[in-house]
Amino acid sequence: MARENQDHIRQMIAQQAARMMAEDGINDFAYAKKKAGKQLGISENSVLPTNAEIEEEIRLYHEIYNADEQPLELEKLRKAALITMQLFERFNPHLTGSVLDGTAGKFAQTNIHLFADSAKEVEMFLLNMLIPFESSEKSYRLSDKPSKDKKDKVRKTVPVFTLETELGVQKLSVFDVDDLRVATKKSSDGANAERMNIAELKALISVF
Repeated sequence: MARENQDHIRQMIAQQAARMMAEDGINDFAYAKKKAGKQLGISENSVLPTNAEIEEEIRLYHEIYNADEQPLELEKLRKAALITMQLFERFNPHLTGSVLDGTAGKFAQTNIHLFADSAKEVEMFLLNMLIPFESSEKSYRLSDKPSKDKKDKVRKTVPVFTLETELGVQKLSVFDVDDLRVATKKSSDGANAERMNIAELKALISVF
């Protein structure tokens, strides 16, 4: 396959994956790109776009097709995140992900990091507040240092509590208190993921 043709196919897949992530509520880059490739009749992994390429196409998609609606939806998601963060203030909540970086669409999930001595504290808080939730786990990449037991980056699996709200899904990942000093990595390009606390989010919303 000629390089020029490969680049064109990669862009087509990236654009289709971006559309699905922006409009259909898909949050998994790997799933989106594979589904997009299948829809376009392409199965070669060598021509699949990177997560960063898809993220850039998401930004372009919103600029072209959702220039009026997306900023309003984003503000709603950020305000909803702020309410949740204020509720969980004792756990030093930080917003991260697409709702923070501005690529979130109407059905995007909101990602909030909590920092506690144990996940049990958060679970008991949810139970005492009568907040329905589902429990799961998620693996985060924390640094670029090679792991001692595998050729992967250093990763940490943490408990996740999923809340269903009127404005979509909110995922609360519970880290150790000391993990606040360690940046998680973005799945799109491996760069340090930005995190924002309550005061910073309030300031962002006020100028948005």
